[in-house]
This record gives sequence, C-alpha cells and structure tokens, in this order.
Amino acid sequence: MNLLFVQYPACSTCKKARTWLDHNHQTYTDRHIKEANPSADELKAWHKKSGLPLKKFFNTSGLLYKEMKLKDKLPSMSEEEQFQLLATDGMLVKRPLLVGDDFVLVGFKENEWKERLHV
Repeated sequence: MNLLFVQYPACSTCKKARTWLDHNHQTYTDRHIKEANPSADELKAWHKKSGLPLKKFFNTSGLLYKEMKLKDKLPSMSEEEQFQLLATDGMLVKRPLLVGDDFVLVGFKENEWKERLHV
C-alpha cells in the first residue's frame, strides 16, 4: 500500500502520528504541507476519497483560519472557491493527512488509523 503522510513538522499531533506510523512499521512518503501545499485538484481527489464534509479539511483551530474569519465566510463560498482557498496555504489545511490508495484520513485518531491500516 502506498501511503502519503502530509504533515507540518512543528505540529504536535503530526509528531504523534509520525511516531505511531514508525512504531507500527508503516512505510510512507513524507510531505511537508507548508513547503509542498496540496493543489486544488489533489484536495478534490482526497475529499472525494475521504467521504468527509469539505469543512473537515480546514484547520479550524489555526491562526490563519481565524485571522481570515473563515468561520463566517465558508458557508457562503462554493466548494470550488473553498478548494482554491485551501490550495493557497498549507496552514489552512487540517493535518496530518494520511492518503492511501483508496482512503484519506484527516487528523490523527489512533483507533481510526489502526482500523484503516489493519494494525
């Protein structure tokens, strides 16, 4: 299975997720979300695979989200506008993301990761 681990190194949750992946002998490609921000097309594909509402892809606790007052703006934006916005800055994207061949996990919930990766 090909795994892409999209993370921000300074994020404590991302550190926990990386430690968990390593401890469970998972092979993955590491991607720094700030240096290699996901494109709108990647985000669309990941959103479709995740089965989650698009709002779950936003880092709602992030400073940039709050500075931009996105809580108030998102409801009036189209999905296309939201994808384009997410693609402008990796700090807007919820992390970590674990992208597999047929799934995407958003955030680190150990039980969810165990189940999906059959650990």
